Amino acid sequence: MTMTTSPNLMTTSSVTAIAEADWARAVKSIDGAERIWLACHIRPDADALGSMLAFGMALASARPGTPVVASFGDEPFELPGILRFLPGQSLLRPPARYPARPDVMLSFDAASIDRLGLLAAPAAAAGELIVLDHHASNTGFGSVSLVDPAAAATAVIAAELIDRLGIAVTRDVALGLYAGLVTDTGSFKYAATTPQVHELAARLLATGIDPGIVARELYDRAPFGYLRLLSAALGRATLEPAAAGGLGLVWTTVTRADRAAAGGLPLDAAESVIDVVRKTDEAEVAAVLKEADDGVWQVSARSKSAVDVGAACTALGGGGHARAAGFSFAGREGEAVAALLRELDQR
Repeated sequence: MTMTTSPNLMTTSSVTAIAEADWARAVKSIDGAERIWLACHIRPDADALGSMLAFGMALASARPGTPVVASFGDEPFELPGILRFLPGQSLLRPPARYPARPDVMLSFDAASIDRLGLLAAPAAAAGELIVLDHHASNTGFGSVSLVDPAAAATAVIAAELIDRLGIAVTRDVALGLYAGLVTDTGSFKYAATTPQVHELAARLLATGIDPGIVARELYDRAPFGYLRLLSAALGRATLEPAAAGGLGLVWTTVTRADRAAAGGLPLDAAESVIDVVRKTDEAEVAAVLKEADDGVWQVSARSKSAVDVGAACTALGGGGHARAAGFSFAGREGEAVAALLRELDQR
């Protein structure tokens, strides 16, 4: 595939930590591939799925004769309800459709190979594994590393790669990238929101996407049962003033029983509970423990400015960013909180 760069594309960006040699190798590998396989992390969020689908749509439009397949390694293979507005879902296939040894594979928003779930084995065996990510905890598991912890979202890196391939950004491609950018900047509230981030957002909006629709789909929609679930979670919220060296931790749980009582809500319906809990003035750190169907706790942690929850969660087998991270815990909820408290006191 030989392409020329459109004059309206940005070929320079805030992505500065990635070596030119890695960009060049990624472009060459993609140009020479007969089939492209895409993957993002399990239980995908808007940055993971939006970036992957946006890149897949861009590549499919530029190379209509080359198959592009996207997936994530969950079983059952179910798209989170909050993300069903994203375009490009025709590219999705269950992980069982993935080959054992893909020729060229791209990973989106996964900090370690295990975060690819059922697709970890194909990733390990891939002829070329191009990793797009912005987590400081990235383990460097790809053969080509397009990783910049300073990037506000993986969507920023995906946009840069699209540019370097000389592919125009359509409205549908822009929608996926914008969704990732909005979520991982906290609607442009976090410190990673640089002038370059706003410039990219402006460029994406210029394609005609409606930011109001994106915000409504991501933040302002929930089934009625969510109110009952949120009430239960907030009703048992606990403040630990001495945690994190006296900076404080507020935490709560969302149990399987909560989800059942709320009408059988899926686990992803509890994702936004952390956004309410984290508002607590008396706590620097917030955590929500969400009980999955298999009984494992999926823990989301957030901090305001002074505590590196990414380091704490990485120590507990998870990962993420300094201000937003998570980990899984197979045990009792009290044990999970005790483990988190121990790690926070060491930060």
